[in-house]
This record gives sequence, structure tokens and C-alpha cells, in this order.
Amino acid sequence: MKALIYDPYLDTLGGGERYCLTVAECLLKSGWQVDFFWDREGEIQEAIQRFDLRVEKVGLIGKKPEELSFWTRVKLERRYDLIFWLSDGSIPFLFAKQNFLHFQVPFTNIRTNNLFKKILMKVKFRFIDQIVCNSQFTKRFIDQEFGVNSVVLYPPVDVEKFQPGRKENIILAVGRFEETMQTKRQDILIKTFIKMVNSGLGGWRLILIGASIVPPRENSYLKKLEKLAAGYPIEFLVNASFRTLKAHYGKAKIFWHAAGFKADEVKEPYKVEHFGMTTVEAMAAGCVPVVIDKGGLREIVRRGVGERWNTVGGLIVETAELIKSRKKWRQCSLAAQKSSRRFNKYKFCGKLTELSQG
Repeated sequence: MKALIYDPYLDTLGGGERYCLTVAECLLKSGWQVDFFWDREGEIQEAIQRFDLRVEKVGLIGKKPEELSFWTRVKLERRYDLIFWLSDGSIPFLFAKQNFLHFQVPFTNIRTNNLFKKILMKVKFRFIDQIVCNSQFTKRFIDQEFGVNSVVLYPPVDVEKFQPGRKENIILAVGRFEETMQTKRQDILIKTFIKMVNSGLGGWRLILIGASIVPPRENSYLKKLEKLAAGYPIEFLVNASFRTLKAHYGKAKIFWHAAGFKADEVKEPYKVEHFGMTTVEAMAAGCVPVVIDKGGLREIVRRGVGERWNTVGGLIVETAELIKSRKKWRQCSLAAQKSSRRFNKYKFCGKLTELSQG
């Protein structure tokens, strides 16, 4: 059995890239031959190292889809039993025996009134066997936008790799240092922590871990954050290894998430967290999540597992309560570890197998 995977953002090393690479890992373990529609092996190897996945045996087509003519693509794709394609908002023609179209982002305003384009889109969907979303939040928008009935396959988290360590007074946040359409709003977290320190919080550190696509010294957003944090117990770990990330999950007591702060999730759903893999990783290591009450994070952080907030004041109150009450923190920490197993990699691979067989 042969599978072909395409991710147009494979050079960014975000959640979608981990998702697609885990699809490859699951298929490889089941005896599939897996190729990527990509042209640079170095970026595949960097992703393997960053995400600690066993996908060394994947092949590369050597080109991206847009570099091939339509009929060359048809001939190539017909050789495959399965195509798994991460959408950038567009709907491609796919020609394998089974074709999966995956949405990580709740795209909106893609529909058109142009009759020809509407007919063309309907024809494209006839070639697609499964439309896969990463959360119920994403599904709600995709189904409405395209008039489809997608399935939810929650992102895979290798929760067994994350274990509680000797806990320290650390608040942790994980996310790319970028001002993109889905900025992680580390600026809000820094300002909130500074408020807490200025109000008497002592003995705690805020640690921000994240990737920088450009060299850190050229990252203007990162520089702005570092300037904002100057003079306070706030640390930045840029492009940290998986080992370093795992160690800090183990040490941190509380996990913060602010993506989508002040965004209208109905009008701008792409600005909020569509799922939240780092939140699940933190929970698996016994970090208590205190996350913004938006998007896919609602599907992860349930009552008793952690807290959700809408305002900076709410973030401060919920965090202060966990710092003050060791009993509450411990109860939530144990509940978070248990709840994280709902999203483990084995369940992901199992459901992927069901979809590919059904």
C-alpha cells in the first residue's frame, strides 16, 4: 500500500506539520510505503528531530504539486492507494484510490457566487473520500463553509513521552514567536505576569518556549517581547530541542495559553487556537492549564482539569487561586494527566486506520 502526503507548510514546523508527519508514522508502522509531496529533504529531517517522530523511511517526490503539470500530477497520484492532503483553504483535484482532505484551520469566506467556480468545486469534492478536521471547532466552520459533513480526528499527542518531574514555581507557555494570523499573544502573558509580580507575586518564573522561523536576532516580534520582559523573571527558550521542551513541561506547575485574545471567534475563527496540542502535552506532564476560553481549547480543558478565562483579570484570579491552593493544584494536575490520554497517538492511529479502511 502506498500513501502520498502533502503539507504546504512543511517548512514552518507547527501543529499541522506534526499532524501530517504523525499520519506518516502511523502508516509506516502499518506497513505502508509513504512519500511526501516535497522537494527538500533537509526540512523533513529537521521536522523529524523537532517532533521526535519515527518517519525516517519516508520518501520525497522531489517537487511540490504546483511545479508539476496537471496531467503529470494525475499520472503520479494514480499510483497511490491514499492521499492525505492538508488544505491551505483551496480544494485540490486528487486522484488516488482514496483521497483525504484535511483542515487544520476553520476557513471562512471561501465560497463564491461564480457559477463555473461553484460547479468546479463540486466536481473536486466528488474525488474526495474523507474530509478530516482537527477539532469540533474547525468542523463547525468547514461544514458550514463547504456544505459538507466532515469527521473529527483529534491531533495526535504522544502523551506517554511527557511525565511530571520535580515541580518548580514555573508558569510555562509554548508557541511560535510570530505575528501571524494566529499569534500566540505572548505579549499578553508577559504583561499579565508583570502585573502579578508588581502586585506581590514572588518566587515564580514565566518561561516562554517557541520556534522562530527566521534567525532569532532578526525576529522583530521576539525582540519586542524581550524588551517588554526586561527586568522580570521571564525567560525565553527559542528553537528549543524536544528534550528541553519535555524537561520544562515536567518542571512547570502551570501552563498558560492566550492565542485569540480579543479576537471575535465567529468573525475571525482563524485567530483562535483551533485545537491546542501543546496544552495536551503540558497536561500529560502534570501542568495545570489556564487557557483562554475560545476555540478548540474548550474541547481540551474541561471542568476540574484546569481553568479557562476571558480577561486578563480572569487569568490573574484563576492563576492566583492555583498558586494559593496546593490542594486544588494537585487535584487538577492529576485530572489533567488522566484527561490528556483522550488524545494519545494510539487512538489517533486507530481512527486513521478505520477511516482508511472504511
